[in-house]
Amino acid sequence: MIIILIIFAVAGAGYYFLMQLRDRQSNLGGEVKGEMAKKISDYQAQLTAIQEHLATLESTIAHKDDHFTARLDEISKQQSEKLASTRKDLSEEIARLQRQLGKTRGDWLIADAEYLLGAANERLQLVGDVNTAREALEAADQRLRESGDAAVFKVREEIAKEIAALKSVAAADIVGLYAALQSLQDTSEKLTLLLPYAGKTLTPSTEIHSHADSKEPAHELLDSAIESLHGIVTIRHTDQPIKETLTPEEAQFIREQLRAKLETVKIALVQQNEALYRAGLQDAKKWTELNFTPNPETRKFIGELGRFLAINIRSHFPDISTSLKLLRDITKLRVETDKALLAAPAEKPKAPEAKPLPEAPAAATPPPAPAAPAQPEPTKK
Repeated sequence: MIIILIIFAVAGAGYYFLMQLRDRQSNLGGEVKGEMAKKISDYQAQLTAIQEHLATLESTIAHKDDHFTARLDEISKQQSEKLASTRKDLSEEIARLQRQLGKTRGDWLIADAEYLLGAANERLQLVGDVNTAREALEAADQRLRESGDAAVFKVREEIAKEIAALKSVAAADIVGLYAALQSLQDTSEKLTLLLPYAGKTLTPSTEIHSHADSKEPAHELLDSAIESLHGIVTIRHTDQPIKETLTPEEAQFIREQLRAKLETVKIALVQQNEALYRAGLQDAKKWTELNFTPNPETRKFIGELGRFLAINIRSHFPDISTSLKLLRDITKLRVETDKALLAAPAEKPKAPEAKPLPEAPAAATPPPAPAAPAQPEPTKK
């Protein structure tokens, strides 16, 4: 019984321990399942975040790809436009070079004549150089003659008229006038100032006054006093009122002012400014009359200024632009010449019939003339 009881006790204890073990296993399995479920849920959340991040990256990459594609298209379009523009410029340059290379010697001579006519107009109207303008017109006429183009006949007629007009222009001798003004400017230093000034060269007075013939004691005393002061004081008589005595600086300023006025006249002469030239001469003349003694040298100086005032430095130049306008429209002249040449053969048969009417005495000579028109008959056959 004891053994049986021990067996039942051991069996009961084993059953109890087995149940405890099962409970622990079930509890442990629940915890493991919970942990596993938690970890799986965490992994799923991370996987979802990773998928969202990947979706964001895919959208960003797609946006970048679209941006780069648009940029590449824009750059490609710009390069295509530049390439098209470059091709257009190259084609235009090639066409221009082909036109230049296709020109004949006559075309080059006509272009050279056009340049010479333009230079002649510029030299005449801007500088007033009549000689250079005439030489340029003659050179242009020579170029047109060498070109052999029948359309430039009217242009050469205008050039001949313009050359004749330039030959009738009386141009002033600018170089000679400039040299004369330079010489006159140098002589201005020798003019005597009207007012006295310190450091002036003393000149003895040769005038005779009424007191020199008097024998009164007072005059004899005055003469003796003057003789004693001889070499120290010089008495100078003048008809002008003396208001002040100039300093050496003021005297030099007056002379320099006259030189400056003459220098202005020289500049106006070179520039061919008629108004400034005359105003400068009148100013210098007035300045000389006001500040210098009217002795023979000053009168001669003023007379030279008056002679310069009587000279016109800028003449009225003729218009020489007609030939240039005609030459620039050479295409129209060529069309007119071609029409005239085409109309000439139609008028030739009528010419022999019209000649005998005014030339009645030369009726014997016309018969040989029809022999010339008789030659075209074989050609027609």
